[in-house]
Amino acid sequence: MPAHWTERRVVITGLGAVTPIGNEVATFWQNLLAGQCGIDRITHFDAAAFDTQIAGEVRNFDPLPAFPSPKEIRRTDRYSQFGIFAGHQALLDSGLDLSKENCDEIGVLLGSGIGGLETTTEQVKTLLERGPGRISPFTIPMLIGNMASGLFSMYNNLRGPNYATCSACATATHALGEAWRTIKMGDANVMFAGGAEATIIPIGIGGFCAMKAMSTRNDDPKTASRPFDKERDGFVMGEGAGVLVLEELEHAKARGARIYCELTGYGNTADAHHLTAPSPGGEGAARCMKVALRHSGLNPGDISYINAHGTSTPQGDIAETTAIKSVFDDHARKLAVSSTKGATGHMLGAAGAVEMIVCAKAIQTDTVPPTINLQNPDPACDLDYVPNTARSMKVNAIVNNSFGFGGHNASVIAKKFVG
Repeated sequence: MPAHWTERRVVITGLGAVTPIGNEVATFWQNLLAGQCGIDRITHFDAAAFDTQIAGEVRNFDPLPAFPSPKEIRRTDRYSQFGIFAGHQALLDSGLDLSKENCDEIGVLLGSGIGGLETTTEQVKTLLERGPGRISPFTIPMLIGNMASGLFSMYNNLRGPNYATCSACATATHALGEAWRTIKMGDANVMFAGGAEATIIPIGIGGFCAMKAMSTRNDDPKTASRPFDKERDGFVMGEGAGVLVLEELEHAKARGARIYCELTGYGNTADAHHLTAPSPGGEGAARCMKVALRHSGLNPGDISYINAHGTSTPQGDIAETTAIKSVFDDHARKLAVSSTKGATGHMLGAAGAVEMIVCAKAIQTDTVPPTINLQNPDPACDLDYVPNTARSMKVNAIVNNSFGFGGHNASVIAKKFVG
């Protein structure tokens, strides 16, 4: 029988990322610290008729190393390809030898905010133009949002808990938190957790354009995503995936695993307020961070760094700033707070996992990435957002925030591992 759940500690032992600034973690991290931006003119399709013509696209991506065969790649949506490839990276990074593991105790929790939108679009077009007899038999398995999680488990024979979260832009952080809870409760020893998204297609861009949610700074893509800046005019869409290996501490120690950090807290709340706007004063986000702090056993003053949701929207950045100040009080002025979405764009259901990789690397290296494009700070956003240049500093504990349409809030807390 496993130890009582309160005694089971969870550590992060593997990282995998596919992003607009690098298709593996080392390149991604290097480019992030250097202030590189992966946002440019859209090349996936002709975006000339759209109000927003820019995005953070993944480039030079070859999923084959993570797949059994090229045929399997053709039977998966782009979002699944991203997720499976990031999971494969995380597996290699973790050093797990699956042939020596009890795979009944290894699970996968890999979500997506939207799922196979490209497949949906293509097959609806086929239906309308060529009739129902020409719809692919792989349509449903390709478009459903749990398939990256399911396929990754099949390719690696992982038979533990397996499902997918879907909570818009909070998806991946909810996946991390629920994976943490799964290990804490003794239902698995290892969980692959994260999110994947691929929505830079006409209906994805067009839908967000219709909401007036995205930046229209088409003439200057590299500075379009500018969290906390007075001149921000909306978010910029990104794509990709992030997967982390979460592992029960004693299991990790027994195999001599490298430990990036310890995951100690998880908050999960709802605004119950509006389809897309945050609750007044970021009240739901504040409650979420407080729950995560309570689980973690840490005090507000113990936190060194917050990776902000920070999407570069007029309302959202102010609400999150207000929430941070309400939770951390005087300590808020001492925190380093940065948003990495200026570099990657907003990766929607993948964002929280990629940003948790950022947090794990920040703890490991005692380096905080910058908020790029912060040239003219909004007076209502008055914290230390690590503007434009990475910072060397002691990073003892972090908060990673993600907030999604529908009023979904998720926060996770991690700290330096001390045996």
